[in-house]
Amino acid sequence: MEKRIGILWFRQDLRLHDNEALTEALNHCQEIIPVYVFDERVFTGKTRKLGLPKTGKFRANFIIESIKDLRASIRKLGSELIVRVGKPEEEIFRIARKNKTSWVFCNRERTQEELDVQDALEKNLWSIGQEVRYSRGKMLYYTADLPFPITHTPNVFTQFRKEVERVVEVRQPFPTPISLPALDSSIEIGEVPDTKDFGLDEWSIDPRATLHFHGGETAALARLHDYFLKRGLGSTSRENGNQLMGSFFSTNFSPWLAQGCLSPKLIIKKSKEYEARSGDNKSTYRLFIELLWRDFFRLMAKKHGNNIFLRGGLSETSKDELQNDKHLFDRWKDGRTGIPFIDANMRELKLTGFISNRGRQNVASFLVNDLKVNWQFGAEYFESILIDYDTASNWGNWNNIAGVGTDPKEVHSFNTLNQARKYDPKREYVKLWLPELSAV
Repeated sequence: MEKRIGILWFRQDLRLHDNEALTEALNHCQEIIPVYVFDERVFTGKTRKLGLPKTGKFRANFIIESIKDLRASIRKLGSELIVRVGKPEEEIFRIARKNKTSWVFCNRERTQEELDVQDALEKNLWSIGQEVRYSRGKMLYYTADLPFPITHTPNVFTQFRKEVERVVEVRQPFPTPISLPALDSSIEIGEVPDTKDFGLDEWSIDPRATLHFHGGETAALARLHDYFLKRGLGSTSRENGNQLMGSFFSTNFSPWLAQGCLSPKLIIKKSKEYEARSGDNKSTYRLFIELLWRDFFRLMAKKHGNNIFLRGGLSETSKDELQNDKHLFDRWKDGRTGIPFIDANMRELKLTGFISNRGRQNVASFLVNDLKVNWQFGAEYFESILIDYDTASNWGNWNNIAGVGTDPKEVHSFNTLNQARKYDPKREYVKLWLPELSAV
C-alpha cells in the first residue's frame, strides 16, 4: 500500500501551535512536505494606484525572519521546510506532481488576490487528481460556530459583537506537535531569500522605534509570555492603549497576528488564564474586542467582496469630494504637512513601518477629512509600509475612516490639535520624531 503524502502549504499561518492545517495533515498522511512560497507578485509587485511596493522592506524582512524561524522549528521536530520563490499555484503543483502527493493542506484566505491563487492551484491539482483541503487559521471564531451564515453577518459591529459573544465560545487551540515525519532527502529544500533579492532598500533599526519586531513564532510566544506572565500587564491596556510611545503601552501583537506567527485563540487562552489569577478586568475584555474586530473585518470582506477596495467602499457611498491629489498625498506620506502631530506620526511610520493605533486613526482622518485626498491612497500606502499589514483590517479601517464602511457609528473625524493636546501634552512624541522642533 502506497504511503499517503500531503503537502502542508504555509501561508499567513507561520506557526506550529494552533495550526489546524498542520493537525489535519498529520491526521491524514504518513508523510508531510512543509512548503512556503515567496509569491513573486506579492514581494515584487506594485500597488494599483500609486505603484508602491506591495510588500515594503519592513514587512518583507519580518516575513523572512518568520520563515527562518519556522524552518528552524520544523527542523527541531525532525523535518524540513521547503522554500520556493515564484507563483504558489505553479511551485506547489510541481512538488505535488513530482512527489505523487494526495492533498495540499492549507488555511483559507478571504480576499481576491489570495482567492485567485487558491483557485488556480486547485485547478492545477485537479488535472492530476489531487485536491486542496482547507482549514481556518486566521480567525478567533470558526464560521461554523457563528449564529448566522457569512452572508447574514450583521453590518454593524456592535450588533455582531452582541450576537457572537452571547452564544459562542472561543475554541481551544490545537496542540503543537512533538515531532514531524522525516522528509524525503531527495527534495531540494531551497534557500530563504533576502530583502535585496526583491529589490528592496536596505534599512536599519531606528533607535527611537517603539519595539523591534523580530519575525517568527518564537518571538511571538516570547512576547505573549512577557506580556501576561513576566510583566503581568493584562490589566493595563485599557488605561495605556492610547499612548504613543513605549514598548508596553499596548500588547503590540499585531505583526505576529498578521503573519499568523501567533494564534488569536492562544491569546484568548492566555488572557483567560491571566483573569483566573488576577480577576476579570476591562483590559482583557478590550483585547478580546480588538481580536473580534479582526474577525468582523474578515467577514465583511467575504460578505461584500471587492467593494472593500473600491472608492465607494462597503457601503458603495459616493466620495466625489475626495481628490487623487498626489502632491498633497506625498506631503502627508513624508511628514511634511506642517502639522507637527501628524508629521511626527508619519515620520515614525516611514522610518519603522509601525505607529500606534491612536496615531493611525489621526493620520488617516487628516488625509481624508482635512486634506480631502482619496482614502484609497492612504490604504495603499499602509499596505506597502506597515509591518503588521492585514488586508481585511487595513482596508476595513480605512473604509470606516472615510465614511464608506457599513457601520455609520464607526466614522471617525478627529480634531488634530485637540488630539495632540490630549495624547502628547508635553510634546514629547513630536520632539522625538521631529528633532528640528526640539527647541520650540
